[in-house]
Amino acid sequence: MPETAPTGTQGRSRKRRRSRKSGTRAILRRIVWRILIVLGIIVMLPVALTPLYVLPAVHPVSLLMVGDLATLDGYRRDWVPLAEMGDALPHSVVMSEDGQFCAHSGVDWAALSLVVEDALAGEGLRGASTIPMQTVKNLFLWHGRSYVRKALEVPLALYFDAVVPKKRILEIYLNIAEWGPNIYGAEAAAQHHFGRSAKSLTRRQAALLAVTLPSPATRDPANPSGGMSRLAGIVENRAVQAGDYVTCLR
Repeated sequence: MPETAPTGTQGRSRKRRRSRKSGTRAILRRIVWRILIVLGIIVMLPVALTPLYVLPAVHPVSLLMVGDLATLDGYRRDWVPLAEMGDALPHSVVMSEDGQFCAHSGVDWAALSLVVEDALAGEGLRGASTIPMQTVKNLFLWHGRSYVRKALEVPLALYFDAVVPKKRILEIYLNIAEWGPNIYGAEAAAQHHFGRSAKSLTRRQAALLAVTLPSPATRDPANPSGGMSRLAGIVENRAVQAGDYVTCLR
């Protein structure tokens, strides 16, 4: 039987369907390109900025600080070189946040492998971020736990650690870390919470600031809970005995 030619209505209907499909594909292509452009910026911006951050005269700001400026909240941060902070706070932060800081190359692979194992077992995403990983997160990435962000942290931290000396990494971290709403950096934190400079902090005050870092929005170092005080006591003892753990800071 010979095929029946489509009527004018059928032909117009098919054209409309083809037009809609073509329009959908064009929208998808634009979305993909925009995603690729954003990812390219995320990758290339840290690559370009990291060598500049080696220079002592450069005082980087975190994305949270940029956000505070964008919302007109402003922030308090008084940049202080690592050499002018004394030992108490840097040693406390290293022993609290990243005991292998001087030994690894940006990533603590043993701790990270445990995170991967937990993820494969269906457990929630937890920490294992080193100080270089936290530094690149604060400088270049968004906050909030996510596997995508964690995957980006790893190569960025390896690159950052390869380019920037350890002492400079810790200096940057201690000057951009959040220690309360609109409070950034060790000096502003010490002044805000204890009314003294970072260099003049007691060992217990330094330890309290160190254990505040994982949750600055909910922890108050000037008015610590019982659990926070116990953690600070552990960190204080570790900082006193830091020894070989902080050789890269000498």
